[in-house]
Amino acid sequence: MPADFALTNLTNHFLIAMPGLQDAVFSRSVVYVCEHNERGALGLVINKPCDIDMKRLFEKVDLPLRRADLSNAPVFQGGPVQTERGFVLHEHSSPGVDKPAESVYASTMTIPGGLEMTTSKDVLEALSSGAGPRKVLVSLGYAAWGEGQLESELSENSWLTVAASSSIIFDTPVAQRYDQALLLLGFESWMLSPDVGRA
Repeated sequence: MPADFALTNLTNHFLIAMPGLQDAVFSRSVVYVCEHNERGALGLVINKPCDIDMKRLFEKVDLPLRRADLSNAPVFQGGPVQTERGFVLHEHSSPGVDKPAESVYASTMTIPGGLEMTTSKDVLEALSSGAGPRKVLVSLGYAAWGEGQLESELSENSWLTVAASSSIIFDTPVAQRYDQALLLLGFESWMLSPDVGRA
């Protein structure tokens, strides 16, 4: 891995699929990158809802959902890996603190400069009780790239990258997230050719 890896670290960035990326999972997707290092990358697709909502998901795990603001919220297809497992993207457990010492949940990845991603059931239990993080996105599965794989896809112009915006993740209607992510770069989808990067 090149020594300048830190310059290309895409943690807390969006990957925005180019029109030429026709993969069933990733076509027109926006991926929030939770971790990117010399070993690879891990992220969650934030604009592909599943066919169940939060209320139904909580029923499946035998928990009530005492958060009216979340009951109709969609659950997302976070990616093709571990699609039976839940991943909860949320604000820091200690709001207003850039780098909390540790999360209040048992299994949480603190994303430098960004959010937290929790895989332990205690975050669902907190939401069930009416508490928990104020802003959450729940996905089933995640996206992963092995060593050098994401860099290879970037060199093939499969993705655009931009610093992530939590308002797009949590506050923007799902159908508008792709276009709003592109606008962070000053692009609109009609400006992108599906043939970019092909000789």
